[in-house]
Amino acid sequence: MNASGENVDETPVTLSIDGREVTVPAGETILAACTEAGVETPTICWAPNLTPVNVCRVCVVELEGSRTLVPACSRPAEDGMAISTDSERVRHSRRMVLEFLGSANDLSQAPEINSWSQHYGADPGRYSSALGDDAPSGPAHVDDPVRIQDDLYIRAYDRCVLCYKCVEACGDDAQHTFAIAVAGRGFDARIRTEYDVELPESACVYCGNCVAVCPTGALQFRSEFDLRAVGEWRPDDQSVTRTVCSYCGVGCNLELHVQDKQIVKVMSPADHSVTSGHLCIKGRFGWQYVHAPAFEPPTTDTAEH
Repeated sequence: MNASGENVDETPVTLSIDGREVTVPAGETILAACTEAGVETPTICWAPNLTPVNVCRVCVVELEGSRTLVPACSRPAEDGMAISTDSERVRHSRRMVLEFLGSANDLSQAPEINSWSQHYGADPGRYSSALGDDAPSGPAHVDDPVRIQDDLYIRAYDRCVLCYKCVEACGDDAQHTFAIAVAGRGFDARIRTEYDVELPESACVYCGNCVAVCPTGALQFRSEFDLRAVGEWRPDDQSVTRTVCSYCGVGCNLELHVQDKQIVKVMSPADHSVTSGHLCIKGRFGWQYVHAPAFEPPTTDTAEH
């Protein structure tokens, strides 16, 4: 019985993942079953602390008896399912999705997506080359200048793959501010504030939860953006220290990313019971006081007194 008083079948379900029998709790997804089976599955729009929205379709798997491929991130596992995660049909579909994304977006700061693209042999350039010089122009590469409207984070929509993570984090899943949404349709779809107003004039409360879940750097800490601009962003040289936010008594955990003895960004673990990876503006961006110059008391010349 759940919190609403409804009877829920909690009997574990057993299914086959690439020929291996796996048992997971009732209500778990195919993606969770794949993880249990040790099968790594690509995802872009899925995150452990967000509701699946089924938009990227890169996690699709082949379900025996199903006419179409099914999204592993949201499809509940059912007893007796036979799932193939690496069939030619699955590989072709994933490769095509990754090629489409790469042909229209700057993925230079999306290492995980690029890794999967390499794994599946995706070649985004083959679409433009196949059209030829005299062919009608197809969907153009997203060309949107970087928006810098404050000192906290930037928006580079030419890197946006419309994964909806930021929309979910700003909405019911975390902040309940609903400051951003998808505007437009088709190739004109873009993430925007309400009525596309400037960020300081929008409903944004600068919690940065959208920045934390962005997989491509389309939303990025201003500190990271500035360091990248001068070639000094070095994640391999950064240490990550877990601590507790000092602003209130809620107990939010912070992960401080430190480079050259300076905090460069603050995240929060997605599996933490208090934050689930989400923070407020103080926890996310209010760390500059750590680097405040040491107080030096004024000196007095006793000879003048």
